[in-house]
Amino acid sequence: MKNSQKAASAAKFVGCPTCGKPAAYSQDNPYRPFCSERCKLVDLGAWANENYRVEVKEADENSIPSESPPES
Repeated sequence: MKNSQKAASAAKFVGCPTCGKPAAYSQDNPYRPFCSERCKLVDLGAWANENYRVEVKEADENSIPSESPPES
């Protein structure tokens, strides 16, 4: 058995975040954790279009620290 075949058989497979197909999670897969370049670009496009967002809680005015230096 060749080294590349050993690496392929020992590779961990995960579900592609875009399409759900099994994708090899190894150094042999340049698109990991995605299964292909297409799925990687679809995900990148979703971020660029702001389809994914990180929720931010608005700060209350009273909870914002003052910008004045502390008194000594």
